[in-house]
Amino acid sequence: MQSTSQSRLQSQIEQAEIRNNWLLATPALTILFCAASGPLVVMLLYSFLTPGDYGGVVWQFSTDGWASVFVKRDIFDGTLAIADAHLSIFLRSLKLSLMTTAAALIVGFPTAYFIATRPRETRNFWLFLITIPFWTNLLIRTFAIMELIRNQGVINTVLSVAGILDEPLQMLYTEFAVMLGMTYVYLPLMVLPLYASMEKLDLRLVEAAYDLYATRWQVLRNIIMPLVRPGIIAGSILVFVPALGAYVTPRVLGGGKQLMLGNLIELQFGQARNWPLGAALAITLLLLVMAALLLYVRSADSGDGAHG
Repeated sequence: MQSTSQSRLQSQIEQAEIRNNWLLATPALTILFCAASGPLVVMLLYSFLTPGDYGGVVWQFSTDGWASVFVKRDIFDGTLAIADAHLSIFLRSLKLSLMTTAAALIVGFPTAYFIATRPRETRNFWLFLITIPFWTNLLIRTFAIMELIRNQGVINTVLSVAGILDEPLQMLYTEFAVMLGMTYVYLPLMVLPLYASMEKLDLRLVEAAYDLYATRWQVLRNIIMPLVRPGIIAGSILVFVPALGAYVTPRVLGGGKQLMLGNLIELQFGQARNWPLGAALAITLLLLVMAALLLYVRSADSGDGAHG
């Protein structure tokens, strides 16, 4: 009887603690819902409404917003066809995001390895240099890249003075310019997770591999890459997700010719005044981001299982 009463009392105490924890978390959960989930619910609701004549929405149910994401209606005969313009923007966004992630990884991996192999007392200085771009406004950093690659910019001027070029290279307002700008902007997001993984790397394993006559490529592929795999995955996600929804960099460096998903969404809410389509595109972008995050979680779990 005594043990039963004690267990019952313990259960009541645990229930009271759970109830108190929920009460303490209520303000934070409310703010989270209103500030994060609330706008998403509004976007989802708007995507199923009818566009107004001068912007806004008419409170009348319609699936035209979602249909317009994938198909377009001819203004003369009303026939439907695939929205090839939207499809090309989707594909361009995915392509540039993947290219940006790959470029950031190619540049960020040796950078992180260099920092992680410096003496411990100097690593903070190198990390400080990596984080300096975060102190500057994104728009200013984008204009800095523009000054480098425009026709009369630093790169073309140096190549012309050196006699390498007779006329300037057209780099600005191209996909290359957008990829270069996004790589520069999001590079620290790749370096920091890689450094966090490489800092824990046991360099004695690398030395042992060299003692066993492994080549540099074998050491990189069979020892370093598997051990820093969580940092590679985390850095890739941190670069890919914001690059997929980038707006400022494609707008400035693409010159309106290399639209990405963020620009298309802004266009629908602005000039086109088709809020339901813009909302449907925003939810579609959210779904793509969620798919990338799920892929990251599955990759991380499989990696943990493979290494015990």
